Amino acid sequence: MTRIFGTDGVRGLANAEVTAELALDLGIAAARVLRREIDDHRPIAVVGRDTRVSGHFLEGAVVAGLASAGVDVLLLGVIPTPAVAHLTEALDADLGVVLSASHNPMPDNGIKFLARGGVKLDDHHENLIEAAIGQVWERPTGAAVGRVSTYLAGEAEYAAHLVATLGQPGGTPLAGVKVVLDCAHGAASSVGPRALEAAGATVITIGADPDGLNINDGVGSTHLGALQQAVIEHGADAGFAVDGDADRCLAVDHTGAIVDGDQIMAILALAMHATGDLKDSTLVATVMSNLGLIQALTAAGITVKQAAVGDRYVLEQMAAGGYNLGGEQSGHVILSEHATTGDGLLTALHVLQRMVVTGSTLRELAGVMNRLPQVLVNVPDVDRGRTDDDELVAAVAAAAAELGDSGRVLLRPSGTEPLVRVMVEAPTADQADAIAHRLADVVRLRLALRRH
Repeated sequence: MTRIFGTDGVRGLANAEVTAELALDLGIAAARVLRREIDDHRPIAVVGRDTRVSGHFLEGAVVAGLASAGVDVLLLGVIPTPAVAHLTEALDADLGVVLSASHNPMPDNGIKFLARGGVKLDDHHENLIEAAIGQVWERPTGAAVGRVSTYLAGEAEYAAHLVATLGQPGGTPLAGVKVVLDCAHGAASSVGPRALEAAGATVITIGADPDGLNINDGVGSTHLGALQQAVIEHGADAGFAVDGDADRCLAVDHTGAIVDGDQIMAILALAMHATGDLKDSTLVATVMSNLGLIQALTAAGITVKQAAVGDRYVLEQMAAGGYNLGGEQSGHVILSEHATTGDGLLTALHVLQRMVVTGSTLRELAGVMNRLPQVLVNVPDVDRGRTDDDELVAAVAAAAAELGDSGRVLLRPSGTEPLVRVMVEAPTADQADAIAHRLADVVRLRLALRRH
């Protein structure tokens, strides 16, 4: 049987791969696993979703499954993934459920479970849930079935939490800042402007008119053109774009230049290092983070640990080392003293606070790192399991020697496709492009799929 859970819950085409039947089964199975571990109270689950039209029927199905198996459910409505994580902990819930496909296009949707405390459910419990699907079970009846109610205070409580992380109770730490916020027509469309305005910023909002069909459509962190235009048009100090479930963000400075996740991590790492708040003077990034980030932070006395690509691997390394800042080039930034997952709005607030505290523009703050030209070439239809081929290894070593300390080479086999990714960073774009395509040719030649 193919595993239902991927690296970030269950995700796929809504009503074809992620169906109401699957949502119902997952809700029942999750409740049964939960009830086996809890015998001193009736379990409580909080459920939130993004703005996709499919979220309505998937929410209904998963909630029906949970309640039919004896779990009380609090409906949070449309709210970001990190808000569900925060409220899972704040409300002392036993389970959090998010219905979202994050930055994926509208036809997709997903189901993600969070454990007590708002942390991602571990592989062991995901396996238990999968194993419980379809099993015969004893159904509760009468008063033993779960209750379902709407929790109306969730958005306000989450917004207040975000502002409180800035450390100025009752104040307006972002007074005087003019910012554009692109909400991707997604889960942050209401709470995003609310939080930034509560912190004192003047907010121009775009991408905040969800209709169930337009999430991530030409807006948000995967489509920055509208944000760049709005920042320049309104003369804003900066702009931030979150994705559909607001667990990541990218930024734009006052000139319209993009500030990516690596630059955002550099800004926050240096800020936390300056105040002594960066645990062990260490940032956890991924192998895809730009060498310029490592060079800039190393020069400032900050260690950069590199995890595999994926926020779960960043979180694992942060937890193992007790570190409190990590993230990805894509804008998924984790400030673990304030959140258990990436949080785009939290990230935006703390970058804006750094602008205010230092009196610097976002362009100046982002300029602390020199982003090396990075070229990524995907080589399809190859045997991703043979990247240890002698001639390929030698070609990679030769390219690395050619670059020395001024660049780097990375080969990444896809986890799901017959594809190998070749990434090269170099002092110039031309050099990076030439080396990347040279290595791609070697990958294509040496790892060609063997036809039988």
